[in-house]
Amino acid sequence: MSDACIIKGHIIDPGNNIDEIGNLSITDGKITKVGGEEALTELQNTDVYDATGMIVAPGLIDMHVHLREPGFAHKETIATGTAAAAAGGFTSVACMANTSPVIDTPEKIAQIYDIADKTAKTNVFPFGSITKDLAGEELTDMRGMRSAGAIGFSDDGVTVMNAALMRDALALSAELGFPIMVHCEEHNLNAGAVMNLGETSRKLGLVGSPNAAEDIIVARDIMLAEMTGGHLHVLHVSTAGAVELVRQAKKRGVYVTAEVCPHHWILTDTEVEKQGTNAKMHPPLRTQTDIDAIIEGLCDGTIDAIATDHAPHAPSEKAQGMLDAPNGIIGLETCLPLVLTYLVQPGHLTLTEAIAKMTAIPANILGIDRGTLSVGAVGDVTVIDVDAINQVDVTKSRSKSRNTPFTGWELKGWQTITLREGKKI
Repeated sequence: MSDACIIKGHIIDPGNNIDEIGNLSITDGKITKVGGEEALTELQNTDVYDATGMIVAPGLIDMHVHLREPGFAHKETIATGTAAAAAGGFTSVACMANTSPVIDTPEKIAQIYDIADKTAKTNVFPFGSITKDLAGEELTDMRGMRSAGAIGFSDDGVTVMNAALMRDALALSAELGFPIMVHCEEHNLNAGAVMNLGETSRKLGLVGSPNAAEDIIVARDIMLAEMTGGHLHVLHVSTAGAVELVRQAKKRGVYVTAEVCPHHWILTDTEVEKQGTNAKMHPPLRTQTDIDAIIEGLCDGTIDAIATDHAPHAPSEKAQGMLDAPNGIIGLETCLPLVLTYLVQPGHLTLTEAIAKMTAIPANILGIDRGTLSVGAVGDVTVIDVDAINQVDVTKSRSKSRNTPFTGWELKGWQTITLREGKKI
């Protein structure tokens, strides 16, 4: 007998090239039937969801979030962050290591899984840090953390400036088969920067970070990946130069993947003048030229995945002003409608292509058994109403934080049902 049955939905599963109207059954947490009327055979004691006119997709995967626990519970916890994820249609999230203490030992990886088992709404997959305490001076015990369940390694928030350490990390990546997720900013070029270097920063009298700060590290790390054979994943691409560097590296056969966040293909640095610290992030918002290049990269496959870089901060922290406020915005609940409104609706991506960049592709990059609706796969499912029009109301966010530049925006296409192992979350 099924735990759940979703009927009459438009099933889109890019990982299996499924695009059809049909039904889907989940039994004992696993997908048992996909498509056709056969999924309707036994409905007694089953949760039935009518998805007529809606999209039935694999549970969305966000491969780049900050859940802040342990150490920063005033910003977010694993419980509140995953509640926001579920509300946005995400059934799996990968959390970064820049907590307090930093996730840099096997024991700390185990701690994240333990907290998630007790409190998380969604699946949680932790990254370990590349260097101890994010200090950039000594590699962590990657073998031990990998054995404890780390899905990859990242010092996100800071760049590993020591090229020899990055070379060694990528060599371990090649040996053990995990991704190295890199934050690309040359810190000697962006010291003191609070936004993009350009016309707006000069107008506001603020220190800006040049595109070159990102491009130099992307180029360096691509060369190191090419030398070692490791898997390099470039986080939150924001510049036209970085897009082109990744494109050319892929043509040469370098094992490099990349992601982009909605704010970097929707907003320009002029937003800082309008919204202040809610438009302050790392890397910063750039220019329309960069946005155009990022969208082109999404269209031609240079940019593999869409992530949020969900970065919650307490309102009091963001109220400190541009010089002192921390970087980042929340994004789990607005990512899907932003993708549908600003990528799919204008025709940049098909619905199938967009869903792939939020399901099967990130699952493949991370090496996790999620992201498809295959028979026997875990029953993580997102149902989407592509015609629903809602206004972003940050006061209703499940996150503890409210730092978003999209407050009040009217967006089309929203999650309606999120199932984790067949259970509504």
